[in-house]
Amino acid sequence: MITRQQYIEYLLNTPVNYTCSNLAEHLEGVSHDAVSDFLQRGRVRATRVWELVEPLLNDSEAAYLIVDDSVQNKQYSEQIGLVQRQYSGAEHGLVRGIDIVNLVHSDGQEFYPIDYRIYAPKVDGRTKNDLFAEMLLAAKNRKGIKAKTILFDSWYSSVDNLKLIALLKMVFFAPIRDNRLVSLTREQGYIHVQDIDWTPDRLANGVMVKLKELPFLVRLFKIVATDGNIDWIVTNFPDPISAQAVQDENARRWSIEQFHRELKQLTGSEKCQCRKARSQRNHLGYCYLAWLSLKVRSSQLSLSLYQVRQRIFDEFLTAALQHPPIPAYLPA
Repeated sequence: MITRQQYIEYLLNTPVNYTCSNLAEHLEGVSHDAVSDFLQRGRVRATRVWELVEPLLNDSEAAYLIVDDSVQNKQYSEQIGLVQRQYSGAEHGLVRGIDIVNLVHSDGQEFYPIDYRIYAPKVDGRTKNDLFAEMLLAAKNRKGIKAKTILFDSWYSSVDNLKLIALLKMVFFAPIRDNRLVSLTREQGYIHVQDIDWTPDRLANGVMVKLKELPFLVRLFKIVATDGNIDWIVTNFPDPISAQAVQDENARRWSIEQFHRELKQLTGSEKCQCRKARSQRNHLGYCYLAWLSLKVRSSQLSLSLYQVRQRIFDEFLTAALQHPPIPAYLPA
């Protein structure tokens, strides 16, 4: 018999191997079948993550909600449930994997996941935008989150999402693709964003536009990076705002990218080889709880999550150097 605590602690302490076989080999009295059966039992839900995270949040109207998805790469696995071909930003192309849409809360300093959904349209028929709306409504209406600003990438900048955000009286800074149509005046009609005459004043302060099919005006910004890349960002921020301030707000999305990286690198979220969809869902749920355990410990020690986990192996190496389990072979 294996417990949830044992599985989470295994994820936190194993160096590279996150398989059922490896856990069974290192936990006395537990077989591979017992670990496999454990992952198929019950349901590890996102609500459990919320229950543990809620007391840790520093929530206020000045906080942020951030939405993004992350593909758990399973490209070498042929028969794993929930796996489908989809675009991965990390791989810059299509891979076989399990996609998770995450909702992260940030107070500007600390960040925590407060909800997540596995994107499985063949199972439940829901799109990523459906999952976006579902989590946002739950955050504001059920969880009572006060954060007033929401950030996301261009995938989630649909008209329906922008209308929902406005209905919830929230502020968005929404990147849009360069093929979106906007109108500066009714007489001019709709044009592509790159066809606007970007005067120095518009580059500095944006320009009010009508985004096609959106029933209210937004301010559009052209943000040019030092490498020449261009981001087109619309916002419903109620007061005049500069392009630099918009760029700074949009940059706060980095925290969800950091979360995705930590989840993959420190909890083995991509490493489970079980074939059943339920086992994959439960493994991923335990990975969120393992990440949270690391986060709490890192706050207690004032260290990064990577430093906290590295200390486990530092202690092993120190002991191994004092009493080498494999001594050097150096005949006289």
